[in-house]
Amino acid sequence: MKTLVLGATDNPDRYAYRAVHALRRHGHEVVPVGIRKGQVAGLDIHTDRPQEPGIDTVTLYVGPQNQPGWYEYILGLKPRRIIFNPGTENPELEQKAQAAGIRTEEACTLVMLSVGQYEK
Repeated sequence: MKTLVLGATDNPDRYAYRAVHALRRHGHEVVPVGIRKGQVAGLDIHTDRPQEPGIDTVTLYVGPQNQPGWYEYILGLKPRRIIFNPGTENPELEQKAQAAGIRTEEACTLVMLSVGQYEK
C-alpha cells in the first residue's frame, strides 16, 4: 500500500517524521511531501507535487489553515482515503473528499499502525 505523507519533515521531533519511519517499518511504500528539502527514513522529501500513481492513502500533517492550497493536488491523486491526524481536521476538505468518493478518517496514523488498524 502506497502512502503519501503530506507535511513530511526531517525533524525527528515531529509526528510526520515518526509516521514515515513507522510506515516503512510496517512495509508500506511512502512518498514524503513537505515544504523543505531533506531526507526522512532514507527517502528524499519532495517539495513539489509529485504525480505518483497508485496512492492508496494520504495522511495529513498540515494544519487546516495551510491545506486549501493542497486541495486540488490531494483530490487529484484520487486516493482511497485521507487520514486527518490530530490537529489537521478540516470539515471543508473532508466534504470535498467524500463528494469525490474518497473515504476520510479523523485518526492518528501512528496509533492505527501500532494497533494493526492501518490497513483496513
